[in-house]
Amino acid sequence: MITRWNMLLWACAVLSASVAAGQPNEEQLFAEADARIEQHRKADATITVLDAEGKPVPAARVEVQQTRHAFLFGSNIYTWGRQPSEHAEAEYRRRFAELLNYATLGFYWASYEPRPGEPGHDRTEQIARWCREHGIATKGHPLAWNHADPPWLPDDPAEIVRLQMARIEDCVSRFRGLIDRWDVVNEAAHFERDELAGRAPKLTGAWQQMGRMEFTRECFRRARRAGPDAMLLINDYRTDAAYERVVEHLVDADGRPLYDVIGIQSHMHAGAWSNRRIWEVCERFARFGAPLHFTEVTILSGRRQWERPTGEWPSTPEGEAYQAREVVRFYTMLFSHPAVEAITWWDFSDFRAWRGAPAGFLRADMTPKPAYHELEKLIKDTWWTRESLATGPKGAAGFRGFLGDYRIVVTEGDRRAEQTFTLAIDSENRWTVSID
Repeated sequence: MITRWNMLLWACAVLSASVAAGQPNEEQLFAEADARIEQHRKADATITVLDAEGKPVPAARVEVQQTRHAFLFGSNIYTWGRQPSEHAEAEYRRRFAELLNYATLGFYWASYEPRPGEPGHDRTEQIARWCREHGIATKGHPLAWNHADPPWLPDDPAEIVRLQMARIEDCVSRFRGLIDRWDVVNEAAHFERDELAGRAPKLTGAWQQMGRMEFTRECFRRARRAGPDAMLLINDYRTDAAYERVVEHLVDADGRPLYDVIGIQSHMHAGAWSNRRIWEVCERFARFGAPLHFTEVTILSGRRQWERPTGEWPSTPEGEAYQAREVVRFYTMLFSHPAVEAITWWDFSDFRAWRGAPAGFLRADMTPKPAYHELEKLIKDTWWTRESLATGPKGAAGFRGFLGDYRIVVTEGDRRAEQTFTLAIDSENRWTVSID
């Protein structure tokens, strides 16, 4: 049986061989992106219009309107409900829902459960339900990470592991059906680095005692037990052999992957990746045969300045122009790679952004930067399908569109019908609309 991933693996192999053989330069990789997008992000569909007796209706008007991308365009949504004013809150929510269809919700243990037995489930549920109301898919991040110790953790490593696994099962089962995507383990490739060990000595010590991969595997086993149908991600900022080794060993006793998706971080505070680096990272991890999600993407709109003794880290007109250009290039390259299925920006606005950096699509006052408008053009115009068609003698009309959800409106004289469909790469996409 030829599955979608059989086809994607074959496509990746062909593309990789082509790149290796021809050694295309930066410009070639980008210039060929539109052709790759046409091949991998679109599919053909046929709409047949029938009357009440099941007979074809020729010359019917068919309006095709895409309503949602299959591809996930997202951001973290950490400052939802925490804006400094009602106006800022309304703008944050409006801009998020107008642009994106995917949101990452925070599950950092130390801040999520500052007191034992009092996790922040109520606020999380409120955000997740708002997302559902606006057609926004959700993901929890992260279930396990030694970023900071909850202040109430005991000293016993075995008890810490027990609590960690109980937390995973609680979160995944609690939000089952509302949040069904999870970054299960974050940054396993380099979990022992000094900065984390210093902030989280108890979690780090428990992880060390159990062993890097056994701890990671057990986290995934517990998440799968609590959410049999959940999408489970391994996530890391490393894009080198160290992360490859984690992925290679994250398998069960029969060698089957415990993960569903490979997450790749790309905080580009020092400058956006080149086209070749983007391509090489995608190819390196596409070989595992799992979808790739770019889980944390940052391109700044201000000059890099890690050490800021006083003052703010400003967004500048020159920086915003740079950010807009690089967002178009980076997203185009990723959207053109067949293994990539999601891109998550970090953070949506400059207000309380990570490290205080000018990383947002919105400024701190919630006004949109040029990058917001440029990405909106890509998502809702360049990569968006709208068609006006007419059925032929056999009542059929065809089109090629971007993968995702569609609303089809058919009119013929005073008759009208409306239906919704999903355009998928592994489907025949033959749709029938009956009109009375």
